[in-house]
Amino acid sequence: MARTHASIARVDPVWSTIRSEAELVAADEPLMASLMHAGILHHGSLERALSFRIAQKLASPEMSDLILREIVDEAYHWDPRLGVAARADILAVFDRDPACHRYLQPLLFFKGFQALQCYRIGHWLWQERRKDMAYFIQMRTSEVFGVDIHPAAEMGHGIMIDHAHSIVIGETAVVGNNVSMLHSVTLGGTGKEDGDRHPKIRNGVLIGAGAKILGNIEIGHCSRIAAGSVVLKAVPNNVTVAGVPARVIGDAPCAEPSRTMDQLFFEI
Repeated sequence: MARTHASIARVDPVWSTIRSEAELVAADEPLMASLMHAGILHHGSLERALSFRIAQKLASPEMSDLILREIVDEAYHWDPRLGVAARADILAVFDRDPACHRYLQPLLFFKGFQALQCYRIGHWLWQERRKDMAYFIQMRTSEVFGVDIHPAAEMGHGIMIDHAHSIVIGETAVVGNNVSMLHSVTLGGTGKEDGDRHPKIRNGVLIGAGAKILGNIEIGHCSRIAAGSVVLKAVPNNVTVAGVPARVIGDAPCAEPSRTMDQLFFEI
């Protein structure tokens, strides 16, 4: 027996909300109705809708959307954590981005969210020792979205990447939960050294636009990296750093900068 809309809402409120929003868009803007049906209303779960969206975006003459959809469906089937992370990411974008007014926007329109979900599929493939396919997902994600996250990097949940132009995250980087970053952020190395060579970003960190964090250094939880900063040394918990090279200029203004998105600071 098919589940009713009410039962879907009890089981998955995020997906239920997205479906309701899509129905309203289809009614209000008939020219968007086909997109709403193909991208959302035709599917029975968020995972299936994401699978369709990712496959459509990453398809190329080298890899068809049908093959890509099989790969993504397989990942969501075998690792339910991928769907959990996607929901947390949607909520993060809705909560922190003032330009996001509906849950369906990240799924359909926001390339930061879409690129992050593509990375998550690539990371699953990497963990399954399917490294060449993971590299293909990374390559296509970079080509399509301008976001280059190595599939071996570790990314937490509840992540918001705003605008998402020119994001680079290296192979041994670790990004914790509830982190927010803006465009042109680099989490990179400092040369051609091998091994563990990329930053470790702890929970609740806010990274401003154009910030470069280089080397195997730790950015303490709930700290802020000011826009345009170049960070070459470890950053303590709950502080604000700014400059080239970056230095501590004060405490973080709140308990969770990544949630408030407050990027103003007053040097002391």
